[in-house]
Amino acid sequence: MGDDLEARLAERLAELRAERGWSLDDLANRAEVSRSTLSRLERGEISPTAALLGRLCAAYGIPMSRLLAQVEPEPPQLVRAGQQPVWRDRATGFTRRSVSPPHPGLRGEVVEAVLEPGADIAYEQPPVAGLEHHLWVLDGALDLTVGGTAHAVGAGDCLRYRLWGPSRFVNPGPAPVRYVLLIVLP
Repeated sequence: MGDDLEARLAERLAELRAERGWSLDDLANRAEVSRSTLSRLERGEISPTAALLGRLCAAYGIPMSRLLAQVEPEPPQLVRAGQQPVWRDRATGFTRRSVSPPHPGLRGEVVEAVLEPGADIAYEQPPVAGLEHHLWVLDGALDLTVGGTAHAVGAGDCLRYRLWGPSRFVNPGPAPVRYVLLIVLP
């Protein structure tokens, strides 16, 4: 994310908390994140990881893509490759390109993701219960656990599921895994 996008994200996270009337302590308890981390995040002093954004989105009940869409410019109908927002979590080796960003009136979106070898990202709960996913692996292999069921997903495979509980994305290596994720709100 660019500096401007990160600043808007920090501002939006503070707004979400204020809209709900939550203190930093309230949010810290709901998201199981330290109060100091939340404070630094809202002031734009640190960049969030995918796992941290996942916890916050779960606490707020919104998908990560919707949160990011709230800070990204409104996308045109035709989203050129150079206009697709890209977010990187260097700590975990995760890159996310919003190919078809969320848009008012649309329930679906398309995300291209790349996980580096050895990357391991766990989400404790979905941001929205019953969120529909269609995950299509383009290159590499992905070990994906959804609600306690493990799936080995290889190039060309498509895994369809609804998120009701925890999920975990692991790239067993040796190469990066690239996949497309179609997300549909319930």
